[in-house]
Amino acid sequence: MTTTLNAADPYVVVINLFSVEPDKAEQLLKVLCDGTEQVINKRPGFISANFHMAMDKKTVTNYAQWRSRADIDAMMADAASRQQLTKAGELATKVEPVFYELRATYMATA
Repeated sequence: MTTTLNAADPYVVVINLFSVEPDKAEQLLKVLCDGTEQVINKRPGFISANFHMAMDKKTVTNYAQWRSRADIDAMMADAASRQQLTKAGELATKVEPVFYELRATYMATA
């Protein structure tokens, strides 16, 4: 399934900002992608995850969609998921998760 941005979908969006030393950015991205592929994406309620790296390699951003906040909380309580998140947290200098509701999307008209 690919990420679909539709304000009518009832998904919970989590945007995680991982501050990182530039020399550890690629390693952090690999840990996040591997953890998502091997563990996180198998959790109930997972919809999608996308990873972005800042051009200066000081921030890795994860845009994730989940069915509900309860599904996110259950994933966070799962030991295997926590282990993956801990690995990422050890590489980052700061982790800032923020929960959102998508309210509007716009596409090019020309």
